[in-house]
Amino acid sequence: MKLSIRHTTRYSFSEPVVHALQRLRLTPKETQGQQILNWEMHYENAQQELEYDDQNFNTVNLIAVEPGASEVTVTCKGMVETQDNAGVIGSHAGHLPLWSFLGQTKLTKPGPKLRALIRDVPGPEEGARLDYLHALSARIREDVLYQTGTTGVTTTAEEAVIAGSGVCQDHAHIFIGAARAADIPARYVSGYLMMNDRIEQEATHAWTEAHIDGLGWVGFDISNGISPDPRYVRVATGRDYRDAAPVTGISFGSTEQILTVDVAVEQQRDQISQ
Repeated sequence: MKLSIRHTTRYSFSEPVVHALQRLRLTPKETQGQQILNWEMHYENAQQELEYDDQNFNTVNLIAVEPGASEVTVTCKGMVETQDNAGVIGSHAGHLPLWSFLGQTKLTKPGPKLRALIRDVPGPEEGARLDYLHALSARIREDVLYQTGTTGVTTTAEEAVIAGSGVCQDHAHIFIGAARAADIPARYVSGYLMMNDRIEQEATHAWTEAHIDGLGWVGFDISNGISPDPRYVRVATGRDYRDAAPVTGISFGSTEQILTVDVAVEQQRDQISQ
């Protein structure tokens, strides 16, 4: 499947910026089942300072905001071809060893409420980790309803379980915390999902991957109850949201900034020559 993607991020600052740097993880990965046909990034009132691969093999663009700017626009667009591998990504790659995805972070660490949820999911039995993870995903979706506006980017897995609601980021952190508690390496994935009923998407999407012997990394979209299919485009991975966040940075000389995001994902159909 060929997917056309356009992602526009706008920053509006309440006062002109004195100095600001933004770290962007907005370039899709070249990986099993995913080929980048073309990808461009354009900046208004900012310029690229550096491009590099981080410890998770994410492409990172470091940009500097022009002094005095009160608005910055970052536009990404391109074409990605995907295949259906039933969510299987395969063998581990990256600068971090596999065991680094067993350690809990502040965002994934289970508390009493999440540990109680984990105890209610039987397993994992030897050789049945895949079944266990699917059961875990279903239980999280049942206990933590998808609801916007109840959590934020700093919400922990434990806090989301206590609230009983959250978004894809929260579902991912809960799943990662539970999988690691069962001694299964797990990581966070940010990217794009083409919804079948629309071109304009609400935002970027988040899901998870767990490492299973004999298969390697396998994807789980807890919010939708499926393993990623050709409608998904992987952009960045990490131990939690902070490692894979699309945009992070610092600024001086501005008291407030407003961020707006527009994402469009559309399938491109090959034309048949007459």
